[in-house]
Amino acid sequence: MSSEQVATEVVAEPSGATPAPESTSGRGLSSRWLGLIGAVILLDIAAFVLFPPFPKGGAPGDECGFPACFIESSLEFPAPHVLLDLAPDSAPSAADLVTFHPSISNTILTMWIVMAIVLAGAILMARGGRLIPGRAQNLFEFFYEFLSDFGVGLAGPKARPYIPIFAAFFILILFDNWVGLVPPVGKIELLRAPSSDVNITIGMALVSFTIFHVEGFRHLGVRGYLGKFFPIGEFRKGVGAGLIGMFVGLIELMLEFVKPVTLSMRLFGNIYGGEVALGVITALTIAIIPVALIGLELMLNAIQALIFSVLTLMFIVLAIESHHDEEGHVVEEAIEQIQGSEPSRLQPAH
Repeated sequence: MSSEQVATEVVAEPSGATPAPESTSGRGLSSRWLGLIGAVILLDIAAFVLFPPFPKGGAPGDECGFPACFIESSLEFPAPHVLLDLAPDSAPSAADLVTFHPSISNTILTMWIVMAIVLAGAILMARGGRLIPGRAQNLFEFFYEFLSDFGVGLAGPKARPYIPIFAAFFILILFDNWVGLVPPVGKIELLRAPSSDVNITIGMALVSFTIFHVEGFRHLGVRGYLGKFFPIGEFRKGVGAGLIGMFVGLIELMLEFVKPVTLSMRLFGNIYGGEVALGVITALTIAIIPVALIGLELMLNAIQALIFSVLTLMFIVLAIESHHDEEGHVVEEAIEQIQGSEPSRLQPAH
């Protein structure tokens, strides 16, 4: 072997060097996904074995025919199950969808559990904030900053003081939606996804409704805020302009009371529709096919939580803006785009 060949080999493979390992990131990622899918299948099978279907009104262990009984037993239509009736003498009918009856239902209990988990997780992640954050604090700050930048980018700088409200709505509704995908939830009468109960979504919508009207009165004053709906000053431009202004203001006032209806029904319709679809497919196929449907539901449930919280933020910004503010018109156009382009199983009437 010539000296030139030896030198070439020495340069190409220096002494002590080890061959570069093959990239395993893609392989590791795929194995994690396969493990997650396998865990979902095992969890569905375990839920089916531990909580087998039985006829409505029957007892566990009663014979349940396939497929009708499987489907009926996996669904709750659509009023929630009452766990503790605080006024049993005036109990509403089981078929009533919207009730004003003092009671504790399985959706309220599940929501309390979700609230406790979310609050405990947020406190543990943000506890003892340090200048050099740890992994949990880093994740919490990154998530909050992302929501803050997203909200301000949509609604403008005036939305910044209301980012905590926006983030709180999003996180609570997100976990209220996602908890329905955990197999025990919805399979036993004790637990059910809160967002699949229209009473819960109406309650959240009324909280949102109260916030943006209170902020409107606080920023513009009673006269300034009511002037958006009763523009008496338009009569200075003539009787015709005044009448048109009052008519437009009356329509806008009526639309204010439509906002909580659309917020609550949109969220309820999409989450309950997803529960029905997932319950039927799971009852018919037990485990395999629902894995893909669960992935789709995770995405759609997150979108619905984002839509509710974004609309709440924009309604607040609209409430604190004067009627002729240019930024208010920009926000109105953004709201129309959000409501017109969302993926929805049950599009509410406007």
